[in-house]
Amino acid sequence: MPQNEYIEESIRRHGRRLDHDERKRKREARKVHKDAAFAQKVHGLKAKLYNKKRHNEKIQMKKTLKMHDEKNAKQKTDDAVPEGAVPAYLLDREGQQRAKVLSNMLKQKRKEKAGKWNVPLPKVRGIAEDEMFRVVKTGKSKSKSWKRMVTKPTFVGDGFTRKPPKYERFIRPMALRYKKANVTHPELKATFQLPIIGVKKNPQSPMYTQLGVLTKGTIIEVNVAELGLVTTGGKVLWGKYAQITNNPENDGCINALLLV
Repeated sequence: MPQNEYIEESIRRHGRRLDHDERKRKREARKVHKDAAFAQKVHGLKAKLYNKKRHNEKIQMKKTLKMHDEKNAKQKTDDAVPEGAVPAYLLDREGQQRAKVLSNMLKQKRKEKAGKWNVPLPKVRGIAEDEMFRVVKTGKSKSKSWKRMVTKPTFVGDGFTRKPPKYERFIRPMALRYKKANVTHPELKATFQLPIIGVKKNPQSPMYTQLGVLTKGTIIEVNVAELGLVTTGGKVLWGKYAQITNNPENDGCINALLLV
């Protein structure tokens, strides 16, 4: 290929690449307006889901911006103060160093990490949905199958009011509801029957946590007021977490180990 043609070809290619970048930039600039128009037009359940997604995106954006703002904040240090007299124009600069300040998000992550315990059962067997729920047929000719009966033990709080049976999607049988657990204190080597306050986390699924399903490995909150445990500050503890160590559906009772 002659040199002048080669130069023309490279210019053409470079121009094409520039066009592509320009198109991409314009598409991204238009996206904001498209999203705004869609947000105004959308309605119903789709609108709820979309607004929730946008809300989370905005929170994340604000956190990122805050992190960038805090990145180069100035911090005073005592060891960097020079001895002797300092000129007036250096007074407000003395003992300062540019340091990266941890963002709130990182601090929060550290707090969460510090709050994690070494649980007695770190891994549990997964439970299929077919094992957890039984399909309940409804309707005049039993053609509807949107109701589910929970086949595992559950915890239901004192203030719980059932929905009208016609509209109740998840049925939690009275015979499988538990209010107390046999909790063992690992240091005292003693077992106490304590009332359950709530279900903190079911490792199987967030939905099972919401329903209060009690399976092996579930973290529950128990009332330890009768044990007389106190904090380092002298306050009496009344709620502590415990992990279920047995299969309640097989044993007919809940055995748990206190997380200390």
